Amino acid sequence: MPSSAPRKNDLAKIHIAIKDLGMDDDAYRAMLWTVARVRSAKDLDAHGRSKVLHHLRSVGWRPKRRRDPGNVKSDRDALVGKIEAQLTDLKLPWKYADTIAMRMHSVNSVRFANPEQLRDIVAALAYEQRRQADRCCPECGGKTGHAEDCPEGE
Repeated sequence: MPSSAPRKNDLAKIHIAIKDLGMDDDAYRAMLWTVARVRSAKDLDAHGRSKVLHHLRSVGWRPKRRRDPGNVKSDRDALVGKIEAQLTDLKLPWKYADTIAMRMHSVNSVRFANPEQLRDIVAALAYEQRRQADRCCPECGGKTGHAEDCPEGE
């Protein structure tokens, strides 16, 4: 049976889910049999893998999201660190920076951006920081220097 990337990814997710859920081997094999009528995950076809992953999610497993951009070349570390600091300040996830990279440069992730593209992302995040700093608060939405009726301005 040829091994493809989606198959490997699905099998890895299944085994991570089993570990995260603390499922022992007997319960795991019983679940495989009940859900997909196989005794081993290697025997699952694409539909079976999908059914098993759906079942694992239905019993409470949630894949963990990446919190960092992965391996980034050292010449870009300072820029990626700046992006990380800006995202932390803005209380935004890495996906926000990835979306900026996609919209500005058609790059899927910060991981694949070159230094010039990273500088553009830093600039976009700096613009967002200034924009948020100009807002008074969610209650009044006014500029710096609270509005008269703003509870924050008292």
